[in-house]
Amino acid sequence: MEKTMTRFLSVLSISLLAIGTVACSSDAPGPQAQPVTQTVAVDPSLPTVTVYKTPTCGCCTLWVDHLAENGFATRTYDVESTAQIREQNGMPAKVGSCHTAIVDGYVVEGHVPAETVKRMISEKPDIVGITVPGMPIGSPGMEVTGRDADPYDVLAVNADGETEVYAEYR
Repeated sequence: MEKTMTRFLSVLSISLLAIGTVACSSDAPGPQAQPVTQTVAVDPSLPTVTVYKTPTCGCCTLWVDHLAENGFATRTYDVESTAQIREQNGMPAKVGSCHTAIVDGYVVEGHVPAETVKRMISEKPDIVGITVPGMPIGSPGMEVTGRDADPYDVLAVNADGETEVYAEYR
């Protein structure tokens, strides 16, 4: 009897664990996906950053963490593709990356350091936004233990799609 009860409890707990895992493991957002808001050590003088990323992108999540660690409140939406968000906000596909953010009326594309986002917000340049095209090793969210960071530029994107260097990281 004791063996039967132990086996029953084992099967029951495994079944409950499996049900809980299935219920919590869906990465695909529904049609009314709710944002995840991070508010770790928020600086109230900084605007909220709205981030659009794919649900399975780990480096995008790390970039959002980087923003939060630097005082930004964030609201994150998982989407199938960021291309439409980029296009709707005037950011050319040629300077695209793996996630798109909107902050204070500007587009921030890719792994831009929080300090450069803060500079843009402070300076209020007449641009669409800033971007780090591609995914350079060592940029926020793309750090690799034991590997030096690659040099990269943050580009300012004008309304006509032209770019110029806004910040350099060496």
